[in-house]
Amino acid sequence: MISLTDSEIKESIKILETLLANTYLLALKTQNCHWNIVSPTFSMLHEFFGNQYEALSDANDEIAERIRMLGGKTPATFQEFLKLTTLKENNNLQTAEAMIKVLLSDHEQIISELHAALKALDRSTDEGTIDFLIGRLRDHEKISWMLRSHLTLNQQPNS
Repeated sequence: MISLTDSEIKESIKILETLLANTYLLALKTQNCHWNIVSPTFSMLHEFFGNQYEALSDANDEIAERIRMLGGKTPATFQEFLKLTTLKENNNLQTAEAMIKVLLSDHEQIISELHAALKALDRSTDEGTIDFLIGRLRDHEKISWMLRSHLTLNQQPNS
């Protein structure tokens, strides 16, 4: 039994539910980019997006399991995810640059929300969730760096 107060558990589950919905939507958006990329760098970006959505799919499972560890019921329908997510869907991404910019914006939004969540849990004794969120933060920071690097490459002048 996890020895946390009811309010600590409720706060942690609320944060994790939003993170799960955002991660699920971001995984789907990334998979959309993987499937629909058309670019001179197709192979590289196809693999890049594929690795990202697979990592996000793994993260979905870990987030859902953390919710269950805390005794919550994991949201698991599109209807629930659409109510919980803070991200927006994008249906008409035509270029690699547009895809990368949207994914970067979503990762940066999740990073911002994770910082806020960690502040909200500052007085909590739920170190397990705090540690978990720090790990998710690091993962989103790393992917953001990689996405920014792709944009930087695309914006370099020709020599």
